[in-house]
Amino acid sequence: MRFVLLLIYILALIANLSAQTETKDEDEVIRVDTQLVDVPIVVTDKSGKPVLGLKQNNFIIYEDGKKQETAEFSATNAPFEVALLLDTSGSTRGDLALIQRAAANFIASLRAGDKISVISYKTERNATQAFAMSEVLNDLTDDRNKLKSVLEAVKTSNGTPYYDSLLQVVEKVFDKPANADFRGRRALVALTDGVDSVSAAEFDEVREELEKSGIVCYFIQVNTREFFEDNLLGDCQFATRFSVAQIRRYYRIYYPKTNVEKTFNFCGIGDFERLAISKGLYELADKQMKDLARNSGGRVFPVADLSEARNAFKAVADEIGTKYSLGYYSSNEKRDGTYRKIKIELKGIPTGAQVRAREGYTAPTN
Repeated sequence: MRFVLLLIYILALIANLSAQTETKDEDEVIRVDTQLVDVPIVVTDKSGKPVLGLKQNNFIIYEDGKKQETAEFSATNAPFEVALLLDTSGSTRGDLALIQRAAANFIASLRAGDKISVISYKTERNATQAFAMSEVLNDLTDDRNKLKSVLEAVKTSNGTPYYDSLLQVVEKVFDKPANADFRGRRALVALTDGVDSVSAAEFDEVREELEKSGIVCYFIQVNTREFFEDNLLGDCQFATRFSVAQIRRYYRIYYPKTNVEKTFNFCGIGDFERLAISKGLYELADKQMKDLARNSGGRVFPVADLSEARNAFKAVADEIGTKYSLGYYSSNEKRDGTYRKIKIELKGIPTGAQVRAREGYTAPTN
């Protein structure tokens, strides 16, 4: 009888320890799966100058109208990780040296602890054709001598894999979680006209991935439309051509339900329609850049030509150096894939201050 009672006691003890371990494991899974939402923020006074020296208690976070508890806070002196995308295709090919100098000045304007990865385009060839590719030239680094060598190695391309390059920023540059020093402090800075010509990826895929990542997006938008259209008209054998991908994208977006016969052969398109396609593609690029910048808390800096890029790069570097970052765990624990709006409220600072921040994010799913 004593043996039976002892055996029952031992079995009960084992069951209790097992239950505790299971509960502990479940708690650990919950902590791992909970998503910290990063929110980069810029605060300016009524004259547009950055407001520095703010503390965590100067900010209140709301998600879908519900107040959230701030879990992490970084002041403006914390370092940033930057993916620097240089569009070296199309009309910019003759200005490669200008692009390299502007990028070098941008890197020099960043702080000593900031890390940079450079992405650019190049032309590859096989036995039958030449094609444009996006290439990540280096991992994130603060080694300025290495970055100088990287910029000297930047090449040009015969096409614009713009969407592919944006996807590479997420999948190759920022593929690993940021360490504590850079949490919520990652940025894309792109010098481009935003008109894609040869990517395998499409914009909706890119937008979704950038939105998930929480990367703040800055665009130095180079106006290449006049140059492009000057070479677009006339004899199709000598004109600057749309790619088939561009023509398909134009008809799919602007005429999704039309029964009008479409041609994807550039030589079968008249001058009037070529101009209409060009106008549509540039307007699309403009809208896409503004959407990505606004939703992430970034900005678009339009420039008339590459000679103005240096000042735009300086403005981006200045803003990166004045960003705060907040992080919070959503009180909405549903993993339902819904879009959730973020609002930042300021307190304890002078009237008239403005805040620009990430506008929202898409919740994870099961």
